[in-house]
Amino acid sequence: MAETRFKTFLFLQGPHGPFFSMLADALRAKGHGALRININGGDKVDWPGEGATDYRGTLNDWPLYFDDFVVNHGVTDLILYGDCRPYHTSAHGMARLRGIRVHVMEEGYIRPDFMTLQDDGVNGNSTLPLDPQWYRDQAKGLPPLRLDETPVPSTFRQRARNTMRNGLAAAAMGLYFPHYRTHRPHSMLAESVGWFRKLAGRDAERRRSAETWASVRDEAFFTLPLQLNSDYQIRVHSPFGDMRAALRFVIKSFAHHAPAHTHLVVKRHPLDAGLVGWGRLTKKLARRYGVADRVAYLADWDIAEVVELSLGVVTVNSTVGTLALNRAKPVAVMGHAVYKVPGVVHGGPLDDFWSRPQAPDCELYGCFRQVLEDRCLIRGGLLSDVGLNMLIENALPRLIGDRDAGKVSADSALPPPHKAWKVVAAAE
Repeated sequence: MAETRFKTFLFLQGPHGPFFSMLADALRAKGHGALRININGGDKVDWPGEGATDYRGTLNDWPLYFDDFVVNHGVTDLILYGDCRPYHTSAHGMARLRGIRVHVMEEGYIRPDFMTLQDDGVNGNSTLPLDPQWYRDQAKGLPPLRLDETPVPSTFRQRARNTMRNGLAAAAMGLYFPHYRTHRPHSMLAESVGWFRKLAGRDAERRRSAETWASVRDEAFFTLPLQLNSDYQIRVHSPFGDMRAALRFVIKSFAHHAPAHTHLVVKRHPLDAGLVGWGRLTKKLARRYGVADRVAYLADWDIAEVVELSLGVVTVNSTVGTLALNRAKPVAVMGHAVYKVPGVVHGGPLDDFWSRPQAPDCELYGCFRQVLEDRCLIRGGLLSDVGLNMLIENALPRLIGDRDAGKVSADSALPPPHKAWKVVAAAE
């Protein structure tokens, strides 16, 4: 019988909420070590349990501190949420020098109901090739896609609460972590205030969006899903650097090249904190390029419904692209994306897309999804107890290296959420 090899996992910054702390408890229950380095107050409040160390130094001193930490604690595996934050980029490089296995998580390449868990890098840093034949070859022998599974529960309020809680804690402990600077364009306090205002005005936004949607849903339209300015998909893995530039580029192309009978629907990102006036900017650009009567803006609506009725989707590299591909809709990609595989997405320039959008090769896209689900995705979600338990159940075999390690029931004996999080959930 093979000897069990126990590992020591080091967690850095994670998604807002209890997921990383709960996953660490589950790893400990399997006999593995789980440690955390807190870099700001939000990290500290999201990890109320054991095994945490606070780093209060500078970014310049971080690489050697990190190296000393992993050597002294015998770290075998590093878990990151995103691989482009300054602390994460440095840690990733140092971990490679030490031969430490790196696991990178993000919200899923395929949404909803999945999270990405990939070795070494995600998105523009992914090692997945863009060769169509490679996906056809790799898909042979893989299980068929499961397209009829029950959606994973989630709530917008849980997302807002997690974000506000994390941001307010980071602001409150700013003096305790004096050298930390957020990777986001706005402070965590500003984002928390933005989320509070967004929650307070959500009913009014929903009514305005319903009126706009009713006026455009029966038209022939294309969809542009906005992405977050803080997203490294925009800042690093696209030519724009800022979503404002991408919005201007798309509206200008639409005005000059789209057939006169078509419309463009611009949809705000659901996680946008409301600190940028995207509706005002969209209307301003549409007026500048003479298409004010053909460009509509939706602040709050079901993107799946919008995509379903769309002629096609234009995106920098949003996961809405895969949502559209799931529905066999043409997709134009302007940045780097793992799904930018020839034959899957539109192959020509954006100017040609409006009049000659190329539909995806559905057989090839099916092969792509099979490989992605087998190697890079775990089913579950961050915004419900059910979703969190599913993520943990499905992450364990990937992290431990045993595909049978996570085969337990939905009501499995995983460690429960920390009491502090139970109180928050009970206040729903």
